[in-house]
Amino acid sequence: MTTLKSLLDTNSAEYTEAAKAMTGKLAEIEAEHTKVLAGGGEKYTERHKKRGKLLARERIELLLDPDSPFLELCPLAAWGSDFPVGASTVVGIGVVEGIECLIVANDPTVRGGTSNPWTVRKGFRANDIARQNRLPVISLVESGGADLPTQKEVFIPGGRMFRDLTQLSAAGIPTIALVFGNSTAGGAYIPGMSDHVVMIKERSKVFLAGPPLVKMATGEESDDETLGGAEMHARKSGLADYLAVDEQDAIRIGRNIVKRLGWKKQGPTPRAAVIEPIEDPEELLGIVPADLRIPFDPREVIARIVDGSDFDEFKQMYGSSLVTGWAELHGYPVGILANARGVLFSEESQKATQFIQLANRSNTPLLFLHNTTGYMVGKEYEEGGMIKHGSMMINAVSNSTVPHISILLGASYGAGHYGMCGRAFDPRFLFAWPSSKSAVMGGAQLAGVISIVSRASAEARGQAFDEEADAGMRAMIENQIEAESVPMFLSGRLYDDGVIDPRDTRTVVGMCLSAIANARIDGAENFGVFRM
Repeated sequence: MTTLKSLLDTNSAEYTEAAKAMTGKLAEIEAEHTKVLAGGGEKYTERHKKRGKLLARERIELLLDPDSPFLELCPLAAWGSDFPVGASTVVGIGVVEGIECLIVANDPTVRGGTSNPWTVRKGFRANDIARQNRLPVISLVESGGADLPTQKEVFIPGGRMFRDLTQLSAAGIPTIALVFGNSTAGGAYIPGMSDHVVMIKERSKVFLAGPPLVKMATGEESDDETLGGAEMHARKSGLADYLAVDEQDAIRIGRNIVKRLGWKKQGPTPRAAVIEPIEDPEELLGIVPADLRIPFDPREVIARIVDGSDFDEFKQMYGSSLVTGWAELHGYPVGILANARGVLFSEESQKATQFIQLANRSNTPLLFLHNTTGYMVGKEYEEGGMIKHGSMMINAVSNSTVPHISILLGASYGAGHYGMCGRAFDPRFLFAWPSSKSAVMGGAQLAGVISIVSRASAEARGQAFDEEADAGMRAMIENQIEAESVPMFLSGRLYDDGVIDPRDTRTVVGMCLSAIANARIDGAENFGVFRM
């Protein structure tokens, strides 16, 4: 039998404490998400509505198929920066006329929808997702262009947005622009470089330079409508392919465009019958201990996210600090690698390498569940080839061409983060639980290393070591690493695609697997040289 049997005691003090800690962290995340939903605040939201306009998320809701889900991506972008959380744009994957699309919507209530440095980075991430997963792109445009005070960080890298749009089109991935208001300066190139463009009568304004700048540059007198209005672009310039009478009509036309794309998925078709996990996903709240130094069994997580809690474990008795095996999730086949006791030894590394090769041979996507402190250190392990074996695993992850999805459950430290397909290794999607932390190492360990080096340096110079200053330094470093390794900090820098409620993990991964299936899944035929 391959059905996992849970040993989780939901009545234990440990479970109760872990669930309480997770619930508290979820409340903190929810508070930040509430800020994102508020957009630019009540004043600017009301002003926008009084103009007879829909909010960004209202536009998305009308665009999507009724009662279909929307997987919002990078909602905490810019958290901890000088810019509003969310980076003045909404990005996500939703179903339009039965087709999964990547949707990007400017939020005009946040500084007029202008693009700041984090908006640009979030846009890059959106285009990467569209390209890798072959998702049609729908841009809901209403933006004043670049945030001028920060143009030095927007203008030069921002040109990639236009390159991305044209390359998506060249790859046969449709790009659609629905223009709801201003699309000014660089923003004018979004409709200019999209395959299909819908503009709204007396609402859409698209021009490289507005009337004031035209006056300054050429002395020419003009107004918004004659310079870049929707009717002008529909009748004279030809930039508008469709002229809508209002926002709802523009969305209707957009849905019709998608309907007529003739779009078909190229990846695997999932099993038709939905098989829910036997174990209760609600119990995911209390699996990860509040203290990440305490290990937990990732099979308890797997049992609550895969179909029928059915998991065919691979090499169960070998390299037991890493759990590997095969399952289905929402009907899609998936290979799973999950850290069991944090540390990765040589056996775990070799086990992972073989498993990744097998997944590529069978064209099976991989799901990485992180809880690792990294690869094992020490004289015995160095002599045993830890570097070679860890490098084998990283090599396999690097050259694997099947889609990867990473979920940070607990710790994700050091090179273990790399071997488990962290952000730098380009997983198709990466999400974090509120319990997770990621850094070069834990704060206490990092502070301890610096303390040892400082002590040795003082001894080499023949100087007395200042114990009081050392204690203060260690406390400062621990606090800094703690602040910089928590999910909101990392999510704000787009090192993940969002911090999710553990109970939503099955749904989120299922939507990702479905999006991935828009493109062919082809495993790698060649890997780099494995040092034996």
